[in-house]
Amino acid sequence: MERVDAVVVGAGVVGLACARALALAGREVLVLEQASGIGMGVSSRSSEVIHAGLYYPTGMLKTRLCVRGKALLYEYCVARGVPHRRCGKLIVATADGQDAQLAALAARASANGVDDLRPLTRAEALAIEPELHCTSALLSPSSGIIDTHALMLAYQGDLEAAGGAVVTRTQVGGARIVDGGIEVYTADGTALLAQQLINATGLGAQALARATEGFPAGRVPPLYMAKGNYFALAGRAPFTRLVYPVPEAAGLGVHLTLDLGGQARFGPDVQWIEHEDYAVNTASLERFYGEIRRYWPQLADGVLEPAYAGIRPKIQAPGDTAAADFRIEGPAQHGVPGVVQLFGIESPGITASLAIGEYVATLVR
Repeated sequence: MERVDAVVVGAGVVGLACARALALAGREVLVLEQASGIGMGVSSRSSEVIHAGLYYPTGMLKTRLCVRGKALLYEYCVARGVPHRRCGKLIVATADGQDAQLAALAARASANGVDDLRPLTRAEALAIEPELHCTSALLSPSSGIIDTHALMLAYQGDLEAAGGAVVTRTQVGGARIVDGGIEVYTADGTALLAQQLINATGLGAQALARATEGFPAGRVPPLYMAKGNYFALAGRAPFTRLVYPVPEAAGLGVHLTLDLGGQARFGPDVQWIEHEDYAVNTASLERFYGEIRRYWPQLADGVLEPAYAGIRPKIQAPGDTAAADFRIEGPAQHGVPGVVQLFGIESPGITASLAIGEYVATLVR
């Protein structure tokens, strides 16, 4: 049986960041990915936003990793030439009571260590984004956008330069805790003996954890899949910054994001699903127009086109308004040597990816 220091399952942005961190720490790392290329799952179907860290409750692991990850990510993008832009974001109040919600959001951000938010009056917001409608706004200058695929290629390059490797078209069927490590089995019958197993499979994390013989089933949270549709704007948007409504219970609302070419996208909404389905639900289109016109009343009819859909691997049940943290657990939490499980890694996973890699490396050190 072939032996390897660390097996990382999942070659999305988080899996590659974890593998990179382990390889840079001197581990022999093998990344196993069932798809034909890197980042073809959750990582390829996001808003590609660099988040500032202002939405999440103070003290959460998610919060700490987002704030640290943002700083690391901007530095990394500059050093490695990863396309990105620190374009800034406006969070806007458009209805009675939302001005107070913005003030509470600003206070939370400050407690999280995000100290660059600037409250704007309606006049100040319209002075920088004239087609915006709001009663007040928060400007987050350190929010931005990134080319996620270029980021993953950079992570893969660092991993391979440090002696690691990515193997695609390789589905992991299960694992078994044994004396001396973890046996990892692929669907074609190949077996590996690893000292560390990092489960970074996103939507498949719970299934792999349950298929790991010797891992306690009680440490595996339920999976809830939240599908989000995105629609693209035909033509160029009149905005230079991202525009977000006041956050919703299960997401951040139907927001306006920009890609690096200036194309505007809107989404995601939240649709709870039982099975993976990436078809854009065009029945959502009418509601999208209504949501967007709350902050952009001039949006014309017939200018939104289906773009793509993504799925967020939530561990927060539908209707549960309590914020769910990242579940990143190592031997100290679950008692199984060498295993790290990553559950519920949704937004801000891209922003936090370098910090997640750091954190995972400490759990198996």
